[in-house]
Amino acid sequence: MLQVAGLTCAIGGAVIVSDVSFDVAPGEFVAVIGPNGAGKTSLFNLLSGLLPVTSGSVTLAGTDITRAGPADRARRGLGRTFQASSVFAGLTVQENVRLAAQARLGGSMRAWQLVRPSDRAYEVAGRALDRVGLGSRAHLPAGSLSHGDKRKLELAILLATDPALVLLDEPMAGVSTEEVAGLTEVIAGVHREEGKTVLMVEHHMDVLLGLADRVAVMHHGALLALDTPARVTGDPAVQEAYLGDAL
Repeated sequence: MLQVAGLTCAIGGAVIVSDVSFDVAPGEFVAVIGPNGAGKTSLFNLLSGLLPVTSGSVTLAGTDITRAGPADRARRGLGRTFQASSVFAGLTVQENVRLAAQARLGGSMRAWQLVRPSDRAYEVAGRALDRVGLGSRAHLPAGSLSHGDKRKLELAILLATDPALVLLDEPMAGVSTEEVAGLTEVIAGVHREEGKTVLMVEHHMDVLLGLADRVAVMHHGALLALDTPARVTGDPAVQEAYLGDAL
């Protein structure tokens, strides 16, 4: 699904991502960990087209997208969430997801466009909201949701665009302890039941170890390790660079 070869980004003489190479198989869940400043979000910005690539390549489902812009990558099946929650607070939960569905289906992105319950975008939005457990709240203003539910709404928006590859950048950031389990269950469902390929940056190690097929460790902009959770957490080099003590 994803091939990254020699990916490097240098800005103003500073190398922020250095010669990163890895492959992700269709349907695989890869967690990306590392200390603050390790280059995790910068890697996601390179993959999603928000940072220019100095050297190396990014291939999505067999297509070289190294020089493609963010919108083109989204059309080709790459979806992403960000560390800061971002929804249209003044629109309803359903309208937020419907706009994404309309964009995917080639329709207008006008929030005021009349959409009948029988329309395809309405159907796609409803199914996405049911998948994340927000179907009963579709009529509510998005701004009234808890932070954890806003994160679920962002996942529903992604699902409405039918991405092949999902990048989740710290989806648990700011989420209350009480909401972590529910959000984790939703992410697991997106991966296993929807069959999505997922890359996720997260600091909640207990969450990651229960979700990931493999764990990638970033350190000083480079890929330090990429292996199963058990092998990564038992790696002395990883423990020294990030984990501190064996898990």
